[in-house]
Amino acid sequence: MDLLVPLLFFAFGAFVIKNAEQRQRIAWLGAILGPIKIEKNMETLATGYMRALAETDPERSGPIWRMLESTEASLVQQLDRLAKDVQVMTPSQARISRWSLALPMATRLFPNTTFDLREAFKIHAQGFARGAENADGLSRKQQARRLLAEMFLFQHTCHWYCRSKSVASARLLVRHQTPHEQALALISPQTRRAYEAMLKG
Repeated sequence: MDLLVPLLFFAFGAFVIKNAEQRQRIAWLGAILGPIKIEKNMETLATGYMRALAETDPERSGPIWRMLESTEASLVQQLDRLAKDVQVMTPSQARISRWSLALPMATRLFPNTTFDLREAFKIHAQGFARGAENADGLSRKQQARRLLAEMFLFQHTCHWYCRSKSVASARLLVRHQTPHEQALALISPQTRRAYEAMLKG
């Protein structure tokens, strides 16, 4: 009983610090993402891809694919700009804890267990651009699945940075019915190798 009150104060203090850190990270990332308006193009592509993937008649899906090409090109440019804009972050601001759960001050106390948001965004920008170029000669449906996975992984990194890996994975599963492992399996081999190397440090 004597230990209960100090433990409760400690838990409450940790909760307050963690929430303050997460709010700060959301503000940092929001300030960089805000002017670029990436989310709108991602939603357009995700909706369009789902419609085209469900269509069995090539004559009906063809106009959808063509309509999405300009949005894909725009998102390539936006992600490239984001990868450059995020470089203004300091190393301490850009650190993401590899741990699944969010612990207060983890990125400051254990910097060796982190990876860098700036590097992650470079990987995501290059991965989506590579997928849009379709150098591997995938069918349009295969290409769309790959680009969806590249976008989902980018969103996962954003949520991981702002909250935690476990929260990011849960959001990915709930919002897109896609486990993190499945997104990793669908992205390009080049993106996957770079992403996994980054996480290993």
